[in-house]
Amino acid sequence: MRDMKRVLILGTGPASLQLAVILKKGFRCHLGIAGRESIRSAEFFESLAGSGQRVRVSIQNEKHHAMEGECRMDDIFRGFETIEGQWDTLILAVTTDAYMEAMRQIDQDVLRKVSSLVLISPTFGSNSLVSGFIGQLNPGAEVISFSTYIGDTRWVDDQVSNHVITTGVKKKVYIGSTRHHSDLVHRLCALYKQLDIELEVMRTPLEAEARNISLYVHPALFMNDFSLNAIFDESGSRKYVYKLFPEGPITQDLIRNMLSQWKEMMNILDRLGMRRINLLKFMTEDNYPVRNESLSRRDIDSFEHLESIHQEYLLYIRYASLLIDPFSQPDPDGRYFDFSAVPIRSMFINLEGCLDIPRMPKEDYYRIKIIQGIAGFLKVECPTIDRFISAYESKIVSVALAHKDRSLSGAFAVQSFGEDLAMICKDITHS
Repeated sequence: MRDMKRVLILGTGPASLQLAVILKKGFRCHLGIAGRESIRSAEFFESLAGSGQRVRVSIQNEKHHAMEGECRMDDIFRGFETIEGQWDTLILAVTTDAYMEAMRQIDQDVLRKVSSLVLISPTFGSNSLVSGFIGQLNPGAEVISFSTYIGDTRWVDDQVSNHVITTGVKKKVYIGSTRHHSDLVHRLCALYKQLDIELEVMRTPLEAEARNISLYVHPALFMNDFSLNAIFDESGSRKYVYKLFPEGPITQDLIRNMLSQWKEMMNILDRLGMRRINLLKFMTEDNYPVRNESLSRRDIDSFEHLESIHQEYLLYIRYASLLIDPFSQPDPDGRYFDFSAVPIRSMFINLEGCLDIPRMPKEDYYRIKIIQGIAGFLKVECPTIDRFISAYESKIVSVALAHKDRSLSGAFAVQSFGEDLAMICKDITHS
């Protein structure tokens, strides 16, 4: 089977380095890496050249020992347009909103020869988008979607280099393929089992993509006045993503909106004939668990059938219970690890010298606009999603006007992503 002998990773972020070590250990493949030309990627490529093309992964927690190691990259491509040779599998580890940008830069002769493409952290509809594009050149290519990346990997000392550290690993991830019986999916399941990660195979790629927790929590957490002010106002004290108001955005209104958006997403899944998701169970079992004393098994299992006010109450308890890591060891003063102290990042000057928007919520804007477009195509009303988008777009327009004298990144433009949506909806129609 020609699938994982020659593997090319697209993207030069921390996740790509972790994936390189995993793939090299698991498949002993010929491994290449490619990234777009930028100031940030130049730092990575220089570090890679200085280390003899070796990348290294450290771990924060000893129980994740299977993730650590180092390996040598066999081929390096500076710029997607420079990719050459025959590759069995392309691993797309760029951000979701950059899939088409990367694919369009790759030589079509290279794309015609690949047997499979793997999307590491797609959004709802990404597989349809990539399948539609590759299908015009290479109809036999398999496209596989994971629900999300396997954990939390970052640069060591926050410096772009050939060395990253993985600080967290998920217990369970979902996967779906355009092929009903996929040998590659079976091989990936075996690989993840070695990492002590459960990989559940879904009926379709779209069902795997629907199981990315970011789809359900990030819009509510970031697209509200509190968080938008923290992101775009250049003065003020630091605020935190997962803390209760006034340290963070979590209020009863935010929880109500999070619940409403989940219900709108379930209406979309219903229209597509897909299996629904118990939001509370998904949060606690597949993502971050809480103590049984905080949320009972009965409440978690029956969440979908409770009244809205009861559901809101349980979601609020869930976030309140994770202000600290409930499974950490308290210090001598009885204090637990401050689990919720994840700062809301502010807009910043990027390496190209432009004022830019952090990945969260910039990537979340793409995700939710795609969902809004799919909902419109399916004629499913989504007033909460519409409000999130309206709040975000109003903010970036007002900030752009306030900074007319400064160089701004393209992230400050209101976008429709119409071309991507047309391809996604065309695929949904035929599936």
